[in-house]
Amino acid sequence: EAEDLLRRTWESEKWALGPTVVGLTMKGKWVIGAVAQNLWTIGGEDSRQDVNQFLLQPFINYNLKKGKYLTTAPIITADWEAPSSERWIVPLGAGFGKVTRIGKRPVNFSAHAYYNVESPTLGPDWQIRLQVQLLYPKKK
Repeated sequence: EAEDLLRRTWESEKWALGPTVVGLTMKGKWVIGAVAQNLWTIGGEDSRQDVNQFLLQPFINYNLKKGKYLTTAPIITADWEAPSSERWIVPLGAGFGKVTRIGKRPVNFSAHAYYNVESPTLGPDWQIRLQVQLLYPKKK
């Protein structure tokens, strides 16, 4: 998952840099898009393994009534420095959420479950993601 990718990058004792691209569209009750990123070593400890890591997070939300929604947003990662059989984590699954208020503050709560259809030998079979996001909408 994204946190694991960042942890491996941090533990490499390397500096990494790369592009991140986001695209999305909103059509009626649908929000569809993706985030893509690749990081490459730009410096750091020479004795440590170089960083060359990819992340793709496609997302689809279907908005229901009263702030509820159905979603899928798997975080697909690849470590290009790993052997080809150990390179990918590819989850498949879905979740649900609700945007509500705590006092005056809008908050997004969501729960997701993903089965990793591809993962390294010692990688997890499942991912469970529970999120709480404080929202700061622009005032009109």
